[in-house]
Amino acid sequence: MILNYNTRELTKRAIQSVYESRTSFSLEIILIDNHSTDGSVDCLREAFPDIHLIENKENVGFSRANNQGIRVARGRYVLLLNSDTILEEDTLETMLTFMEAHPDVGVSGCKIVLPDGTLDKACKRGFPTPSASFYYAFGIAKLFPDNPRFNQYQLGYLDEDEEYEVDCLVGAFMLLRREVLDEVGLLDETFFMYGEDIDWCYRIKQAGWRVYYYPRTRITHYKGASSRRKPFKIVYEFHRAMYLFHHKHYRKKYNFLINALVYSGIGVKLTAAVIKNRLRQVR
Repeated sequence: MILNYNTRELTKRAIQSVYESRTSFSLEIILIDNHSTDGSVDCLREAFPDIHLIENKENVGFSRANNQGIRVARGRYVLLLNSDTILEEDTLETMLTFMEAHPDVGVSGCKIVLPDGTLDKACKRGFPTPSASFYYAFGIAKLFPDNPRFNQYQLGYLDEDEEYEVDCLVGAFMLLRREVLDEVGLLDETFFMYGEDIDWCYRIKQAGWRVYYYPRTRITHYKGASSRRKPFKIVYEFHRAMYLFHHKHYRKKYNFLINALVYSGIGVKLTAAVIKNRLRQVR
């Protein structure tokens, strides 16, 4: 499952890396285009005539577009793969073999690295509880990178080359069982982009499945390629996702004061991010 939005060349590379995978499993590639304006549809249709291409007439967001693909997928597993990623030759085989051997794992993710070789820290995370979000948002986690209490969100104290169960993965690479989809449902389309992967993992864990980080293979993530085109929209949706997740899963678990502090913190961070973004544009 690959979602494309004005990332024609990156998407071509991502699809090509899937075709170049060495795997004993059969697969289908479903490409959803979110009304790109860079000639993606014609180019990708010509380059890869065998893929299942869904062409949207508007940008419907990450969750809704991926759900379109999931509804037509036929496999025992569904993989969400970002258009700005490149698979290693063994990635699919390694991850599918792992899932076959661990039937209690509902969703798994591999190690994800950035082009400079450093870890994309979003690929293994804890849930953004109020305390975890506070330590992360205000830089306390960076001051104490090896302290589990202060690194509840990015789990920086855990070895990136070791495998373990985590709270949540990242939508750039999520391999799910069909049984999980049947039980917990599709992505929540209330989230336009950002946060839907965390929400999905939360629901998967609530249903009793394990969420697993398995770094025995890796992919490269050219992060944020499609989101650079609308910076304000991206900033807004990122902070909106924080609000939606807390309101959906944590609002009833905390008292009025904690909830008010969380919502106020999100508002302050959004305001600061917008001002910072505007200053960059002026320069």
